[in-house]
Amino acid sequence: MTSASLPQFILSCLLVSLRISPVLAFAPPFTLVRVPVPVRVLMGMGLAACLVGSGLPGAIFAGRDAGAVIVAAARELLIGSSIMMMFQIAFGALYVAGRTLDIQAGFGLAMLIDPTSKSQVPLVGTLFAYAAGAIFFGIGGHHDVLRLLAASLETVPIGTAGVPDNLIRVTSFLSVSFLIALGVTGGVILALFLTDLGLALMSRTVPQMNVLMLGLQVKTILLLVLLATAFGGSGALIARLMAAMLNETAGLITHG
Repeated sequence: MTSASLPQFILSCLLVSLRISPVLAFAPPFTLVRVPVPVRVLMGMGLAACLVGSGLPGAIFAGRDAGAVIVAAARELLIGSSIMMMFQIAFGALYVAGRTLDIQAGFGLAMLIDPTSKSQVPLVGTLFAYAAGAIFFGIGGHHDVLRLLAASLETVPIGTAGVPDNLIRVTSFLSVSFLIALGVTGGVILALFLTDLGLALMSRTVPQMNVLMLGLQVKTILLLVLLATAFGGSGALIARLMAAMLNETAGLITHG
């Protein structure tokens, strides 16, 4: 427990929770698990109290006037939103790659409803997102997030955050994320493309064949078979994507 007064401790916990809440509320893989909102709020407050009570440098907010508190709250939300954005980029790349497979296999109109965000998500992309979430927790990514939050309090004390001056990390990580996501699904995309070419040649040689119905069935079976291979062989790539996400987020926050 720190030597700060109780009002200072409570105010610091509230401000730090603004740094944590966007990650728990809007960043995959935490949003892939349907958790009630009050539980997420209590979890964020509990983590904030643990970080503030650990005595980390910069974990206690010294300001008292309302203006300083409002500015500090906005800056804490900026940090939390920056972390959330990096998570969204990594998982969004997998969603886009999965959506590409949906369209190629004829599932362009098939969408799922995310029970957490109430938004529509692609069918195959959701499978890759859940696989990435399992790998994220499997490699201890949640522990790395806690270490990242603790390091951010040391390098960027409460109320001192600004716009990061190394936003080039965001653009570079955006390109890396989509390259890795295409690497995860590239084999399946190529197989479906070759299947489309074969069906196109068959439609020219056997015009009486119903290529539309045949192609839908063939590509559906092929997609199910190849997805098992893709999940089994792309674990290292997804783990690399998760590691790159954590490293780039740490560089953006702690060195911004």
